[in-house]
Amino acid sequence: MPTPRAFATAAYGALVLADTALAGRAGERPARRVTKPLLMPTLAAGLLAARPQGPGVRRTLAAEAFSWGGDVALLGEGRGSFLAGLGSFFGAHVAYVSAFRARSGSPLAGTRGRRRWLAAGGAAAAGMGLAAAREDRALAAPVTAYALALTLMATAAAAVDDDRGRDLTLAGAALFLLSDTLLGARKFLLHDGAPALEAAVMATYTAGQWCIAAGVASGPQPS
Repeated sequence: MPTPRAFATAAYGALVLADTALAGRAGERPARRVTKPLLMPTLAAGLLAARPQGPGVRRTLAAEAFSWGGDVALLGEGRGSFLAGLGSFFGAHVAYVSAFRARSGSPLAGTRGRRRWLAAGGAAAAGMGLAAAREDRALAAPVTAYALALTLMATAAAAVDDDRGRDLTLAGAALFLLSDTLLGARKFLLHDGAPALEAAVMATYTAGQWCIAAGVASGPQPS
């Protein structure tokens, strides 16, 4: 008989396939109002079913709740929906940074590689902010702040201890970063609303969220 965690994982996988397929087809927004809002609650149910302990878990659940808010907001259209989604995902990345720091014994900028990544991410954030400003000046500051939070999240994932799920966590952060890079390029650089690109955004985003949850559920938890 499947365990609750296995059932939740299977349900999440089915939702990912359904929502990604819908994202890849034009005119499927009404159907996605069913599939997309179910993604994060199902992922959170799987994490809870794993029964991990520690502050990293609670903070990850908070990040998933913020992500749910972002998923729902981005089903809307226009500047208001975009900014609401951006704000929710900003909160998610702040929560993820906190979760990952609870699973790390080293300083965030404790290696040359991470310091270089922070510098490169800062430059990329400024570039994305400038690209957003060309679309709408009101988006410049929020997009830059969001990109900086994303950079911090990925850096914090790289600093997670080896025995606290670093490989899965870092893979998830990298996929999340790829997803947002695709989204930003589609919106601000390519101006391409092709459904195939939206499907790629969702595929990498949902895979990244799963890897982070699996990483946090693995290994000994900090007290």
